[in-house]
Amino acid sequence: MSRRSVEILDTTLRDGAQAEGISFSVNDKFQVVETLAALGVRYIEAGNPGSNPKDRAFYNRFQTEPPKMDQSLLAAFGSTRRKHTDVAQDPGLRDLLDAGTPVIVLFGKVWDLEVRDILKCSHKENIAMIRESVAWCCSQGREVIFDAEHYFEASLANEEYALRCLEAACEGGASVVCLCDTNGASMPELISEKTRKAVDTLTDVRVGIHCHNDAGLAVANSIAGVLAGASHVQGTLNGIGERCGNANLSTIIANLQLKYDISCIPEDRLDQLTPLTRKMADVANLTLPNGEPYVGLSAFSHKGGMHVDGVKKNPITFEHIDPRTVGNNRRFLLSEVSGRSAVLDIIRKVKPDIGRDAPEVGQVLQKLKEMEHQGYQYEGAEASLALLICKELGLYQPFFKLEKLRIASEQPRSGTVSAYAFIKIFVDGVGEATAAEGEGPVNAMDQALKRAMQVFYPELTHVRLTDYKVRVLTAEATASQVRTLIESTDGRQIWNTVGVSNDILEASWQALVDSLEYQLMRRQLAWED
Repeated sequence: MSRRSVEILDTTLRDGAQAEGISFSVNDKFQVVETLAALGVRYIEAGNPGSNPKDRAFYNRFQTEPPKMDQSLLAAFGSTRRKHTDVAQDPGLRDLLDAGTPVIVLFGKVWDLEVRDILKCSHKENIAMIRESVAWCCSQGREVIFDAEHYFEASLANEEYALRCLEAACEGGASVVCLCDTNGASMPELISEKTRKAVDTLTDVRVGIHCHNDAGLAVANSIAGVLAGASHVQGTLNGIGERCGNANLSTIIANLQLKYDISCIPEDRLDQLTPLTRKMADVANLTLPNGEPYVGLSAFSHKGGMHVDGVKKNPITFEHIDPRTVGNNRRFLLSEVSGRSAVLDIIRKVKPDIGRDAPEVGQVLQKLKEMEHQGYQYEGAEASLALLICKELGLYQPFFKLEKLRIASEQPRSGTVSAYAFIKIFVDGVGEATAAEGEGPVNAMDQALKRAMQVFYPELTHVRLTDYKVRVLTAEATASQVRTLIESTDGRQIWNTVGVSNDILEASWQALVDSLEYQLMRRQLAWED
């Protein structure tokens, strides 16, 4: 018996772009397409060509400069024809055809309430709009996916009519009819029941599922739909989307492929799930939550001594899969509950051949105790810890020498610019002086340091700060000691660094320097990611 498979449609560039704070440039859109194609996603929905100039520019460029897409197909998104309009004359359908994509996703109304109150047309006219729109696009050589908007509300209100609308799409030649939980309000048992009914009714077409996360169930509902017979799943790789977001495909793909043995992407690409999900977050200028299942930084992190000991003896005691399966890594967090063995594991990442009883292990432990007494915390700052170990083992050489750093703030603010930084550094006796402006002194300092370092180390071009936290350690008013934590990424890997001082800028400087030197040290010593 052959393995069951499910098609994946990613709608990051359409539904995901509706998320608050998300805006993709045309170049960003091409990066998203190439990333999803590298993962092996079947369909990539790229937006409505008639909705805005940016989407039109993307489709125009796509026709002249098509990206490498391997097995993936690009899809344009739009509506069924307007009421009382001939399909050949409908401007929306014409825009979809002009986009030149091999696939068109058409959405239509199937809820009798919307037909009455939104479209203000008869049930019969709406069915004709669906059938004729799908048929017209198919006649022009396009594969058509029909998205049934608000399907689950529609099936509760008038299931007979909702199913008739799906049948009209099938009669027009749709390859997929997708049941959309547009409001994200449905529960898994309803998704399962209504999906099964649609699958049993529509025997000559693939049934899909498209869920939103307003009730926190988008992933569960998508899986419920698949288990009820759906063979097509829509969502976004990072779960981004309007309101509370769309179904998170990184979780769905891993769950279906690893827990249910249902193929979603090529087997040899599953280990790219973590790096490519992180790259997608980087393109969208988002910080991927550490606790994201399968792909998050903390997904396979262990802190408690008993947990660490158990994982080291037999990983399945506290890990549900081998993290390497999805391209992630196991992490042992160093803290007050960690033992000598946890420290040894971290040291071995820097110096693999070191023995358990080597004097360097005790030396590092002693240094860690001293640093923790000063307020440093390495539990969430493994990059700074790795550099500290390198320093204790004599493997570290500074990558630059700071000669001058001057920071000035401006009040009142001039737009978004409120601070300026001037810096001069030396690398192998060669000096570089530069300046930068930023949204606050830390941002200005970050921009100036990277601008100067990139002259000597162009590989730092893709490194960017993704999160910045400050914690007050001692309650001494404005003279309080603070700890800063910085998260950085190069679009594939994520690392964290720490700094401690009574001066918030000094603490930030320590963490910023560590964030860049860690990337350089990692490359220099060829550490495994």
